[in-house]
Amino acid sequence: MVGTGLTLIILLSYAVYSNTVDSEYYSYTTSNEHNLMEISPESEGEAQWYYTTYSAITWVNFSVENAAPGSTLTVEAEGTNWSHSPSLGLQDQSYICNEPDSDYSKYLETCEYSRSHSIVLDNGSGTLRGRVSLDLPIKGKGYLESDDIINAQNEAENLIQSAKKTITWKIKIEDNGQIASSDGIFVESEFTSHELLELEEFKLNPVQETVYSFSALVGCFFLVLVIPLMIFFSARYRENKNEELRTAVEEE
Repeated sequence: MVGTGLTLIILLSYAVYSNTVDSEYYSYTTSNEHNLMEISPESEGEAQWYYTTYSAITWVNFSVENAAPGSTLTVEAEGTNWSHSPSLGLQDQSYICNEPDSDYSKYLETCEYSRSHSIVLDNGSGTLRGRVSLDLPIKGKGYLESDDIINAQNEAENLIQSAKKTITWKIKIEDNGQIASSDGIFVESEFTSHELLELEEFKLNPVQETVYSFSALVGCFFLVLVIPLMIFFSARYRENKNEELRTAVEEE
């Protein structure tokens, strides 16, 4: 048991050391800025609008209120395909968006990867959510593996630059196959953009990891040593009690 404990301590110490001193992983932080689209009407009085973005985008949201019940909201992105699923942004929903060419529909909901997406506004209101870049971290924190920090910096910058696209978003609401009137309809469109802020080598906190390692070691010893000893002493106690009872009976 002592030898096993010492081996575990050496292995855990080396793991903490190697990931603290010489790590090949780097963490990068991006902005996670929410922006409103100041949409412009395509035609006066008609429910058609447009807006052009030039940023590296993860999320887009298009919300409509006060439209005719049963009308259809359609959003087209001139310049790229993007992903949409009715479950996007909803809690406790299972879906997958990063495999547009694979069919997982038998197991869970998949995102549709297309230039244009539509939803039906059952009560005259609704929100169409989509993902543009699936490579950028949606919460602004990502990790990559690289030989050194210079290459890691270049890779992070290239990731942001490759996600920057000129996209013209065209929004329209149709009722019975015709463009609806824009009177009384409220449309709010927003997107989340990202810019690289910082990059640093991934390092573990030695003190914190030591505490975790010691806790894991104590837990292992508890399972391997303490529980069997409790069973052993319980059995010995029961055996002694039975022996006392047998002695008492024989004396009578």
